[in-house]
Amino acid sequence: MKKKILWISVCVILALSGCQGQSPVNQSEKNGNGTPAVNLTDNSVQTADSDNIEVDDSTVQAASKDVLEIKEKMFIAQTNDIYFNAEDYIGKTIKYQGIFSIFEVPETGVTYYSVIRYGPGCCGIDANAGFEVIWNKDYPKQDDWVEAVGVLEEYEEDGNKYLRLALTSLTVLPTRGAEYVSQ
Repeated sequence: MKKKILWISVCVILALSGCQGQSPVNQSEKNGNGTPAVNLTDNSVQTADSDNIEVDDSTVQAASKDVLEIKEKMFIAQTNDIYFNAEDYIGKTIKYQGIFSIFEVPETGVTYYSVIRYGPGCCGIDANAGFEVIWNKDYPKQDDWVEAVGVLEEYEEDGNKYLRLALTSLTVLPTRGAEYVSQ
């Protein structure tokens, strides 16, 4: 759990700082194959610890009318705004592309899934920007380029509150966008 808190904290802090002069190597050519995932048909989602959570139909339907799409150019700024002003975004549908990432906590065996982009830094991948995601279908492979669409929700774990997207769509895309973002 401490690693998860640290991971989220580093993402937010690094998004606000970093070395702007470095240009990491773009790895957009790797892992370009993939197939689309199946859309969520029932409104239950599976969490990292395999508990089922019911997502309210009215929340999903209301949120889908007004989709916030996060683009490459302002990726870090928009994700930071969502984290800093979460109460304005809870229950809204968010759509964005990024790298599918899998993180397992060795001490507990709990696995977390996220869709991220690499933030600025001096030494390569110093931080990530994006969101944890939950999905009740098969997850793609580590490092696949995906489009994630889901409803932002807050949940509590070990007395701490976190944000995540309850996915309504998760699609592996054949073409990668910018893995490294600076704004």
